Order: sequence, then structure tokens, then C-alpha cells
Amino acid sequence: MGVNWTRRRALESLGLWMAGSPLLRGQELGPRLAGEPPGRIAPRNELVNTFEFEDVARRSLPARAFSEIQGSGERRGFDRIVFHPRVMVDVHELDLRLDLFGSKMYAPILVGPAAGIGRFHAEGELALVRGASAAKAAVVLSSRSSLSIKKIASESQSELWYQIYPEPDMEPVLTRVKEAVQTGCKAVCLTVGMPFQSAADGAGSPLKLVNLASPRADWALVDQVRRAAKTPVILKGIMAPEEARMAIERGADGIVVSNHGGRAVHGLAAPIDALPAVMDAVAGKMPVLIDGGFRRGSDVIAALALGARAVLVTRPVLWGLSAYGAEGVTTVLEMLQSESARTMGMCGKPNLAALDRTLVRLDRR
Repeated sequence: MGVNWTRRRALESLGLWMAGSPLLRGQELGPRLAGEPPGRIAPRNELVNTFEFEDVARRSLPARAFSEIQGSGERRGFDRIVFHPRVMVDVHELDLRLDLFGSKMYAPILVGPAAGIGRFHAEGELALVRGASAAKAAVVLSSRSSLSIKKIASESQSELWYQIYPEPDMEPVLTRVKEAVQTGCKAVCLTVGMPFQSAADGAGSPLKLVNLASPRADWALVDQVRRAAKTPVILKGIMAPEEARMAIERGADGIVVSNHGGRAVHGLAAPIDALPAVMDAVAGKMPVLIDGGFRRGSDVIAALALGARAVLVTRPVLWGLSAYGAEGVTTVLEMLQSESARTMGMCGKPNLAALDRTLVRLDRR
């Protein structure tokens, strides 16, 4: 069975098989009647992994809203990772803590940015940061949040970062950056390499590429953000080793290996596949983070073993938020933290410093 297979999906498949049985033909047997009523919102403590949170989120949201956060196809990279554990190691005291950009964090799992979270829960970002605070997880807030940064920060006990996009007029953006830093955000995350769409002036005119964020996404813009922020500035969207080296040269404090969900262009490399080459290019000169398809604690540990300092998780957190509010956010994050610790223990790695590439092999089948 693939890694996406869950108990709930097994029951669903059983229901579909039963629906084709001659004994049941003509009867109203929906795929979710095998094991549970259709539309049931299961108690949180019945869910065993983050994939099941996606199923419950599907039941909790209108179809259009759910389509924005449903799972992507970036699991293919994780399917090729094989662990090589050590067993004669004392792992009774596991430690997931790390120092990142001058801050001490409980675990290497951060909540990634998402715009307009009010679409997924009535309390939006307020419930998000309350849930993350209970799990001791840092949160990267989008500049396109449903609520003001001051209001969100008033509900948070976790470290906050602030994520922005390049825009045609950067002055308002830089003003918001300064406000976010004054409110207490410890780092600024600049999303680069946003998707393009084609546009034409008229029938028969040549197609032009229009950047959905701004045509000004260049290195001069990075300099602008650094001067305004006066805090660590992390570039999100780096996938090429050459750009990782350029980020170091231009004074970026860190990067996030990310392909923006992999939905803009079919066939984009998964971030986990791009990570080893980026790490080789960086050569330890700056922290590298990563996002994209993380669903299990073993995914997190694989990325850390390949060199990443921390992982950003977005969709599973939004599934938990959509279905259960702040408590769902806490449950998803604590589930990933616990799974990460269990993976470390089973592999003979008592702390993050013990993780290295000898732990994993990338199977290219």
C-alpha cells in the first residue's frame, strides 16, 4: 500500500467494492457507509495520521474552499526515501530543539504561510496561532492574512514570522514589513519566483507572460526588503543551486526550498528532490528550510538528514483548522512532532545534530 493509504480510505474502497456486488445492486450504499455515516466529523482522537485530517476537512468545507488546500502530488519524492537506522545507540532522551536565526525553537516544524485563512475557519488566523502556540510551533504569517498583524499577534504565544510577495508598488509592502517587525515578528520571508500567466493584447497578438505577483522580483528588491526589515530575511521559492549561491552573495539570511505547491507547471521537481543539490551549493553558509508535501514525521526527519534545518507545513495544519479549529491545529502539529521523535528514536538519532545523509538513501527506481 502507498503512503497515502489510510484506514478511512480503506473503508471507502471497501464500500465501493460492495456497491458493485450483485447482492447489493439497487440499494443506496454510498462509499462512506462502509464503516461510518457519510459526512461524519470524527472525534480528533480517532484520527491516526494527517492524511485522515484531509478527509475530515473535505467534509467540513465547501468544495471550492477545500479545493484550495487539498493534497498535492508532491509525495512522489518521499516514496523514494529509504532509511538506514543505527540501533546500538541510547535514545532514551530525544531532543528536537534547535536554534534558528537567533531563536530557540521547540521542534524543527513551522507553520507555513497561507493567505486569507478566514476562508477555512470562522476565527481564521486567531485560531491558527492559538493552536500553534499550544504546540509550541512558530508560525509564518501571510501579509495577505484575513486579519491585521497586530490582532493576530495579540493571540499568539509562539514566534511569528512575516511573509510577503513582490508587488508593483513596494512602498506599502515595506511599510507593512516594518509594522510586522515592530509587532514582534522575528523574520521576514520573501516569496520569490511566483507563477506566471499568459496574456495577449488582442486577437492574433503575441502572448506575454505576466507575473502574478510583480515584474520586480529581482535581487534589488531583496536589498530593499533587507533594509526595511532589519531582521533575518529568508527567500522562499529557491529550487536551483545557482540561485542558492546567489542568495548567499546578496546577503539573504536563509532560503526555503519550495516550488509553490507544484501546481503552476506540471512536472516541476519536488522540493525534497531538489534539496540535496541546494545543500551542496549552500555548503553550510546559511540555514536552508523546505516545504512541499510533508505529511509524516518521517518526511521531516528525511529532510533534516539531507541537510534542511527546519520544515514548513501548511496544508495539514489547515486541514486540522478547518475540521476542528485551534485544537485541530495543535493535534496536527503534535502528531508530526511525535512522529518525528519516534522516527529519530527508531533510527538511533537522539538529537538533530546526529542527523546526516548516512541515514537516508534516495531510491531512483
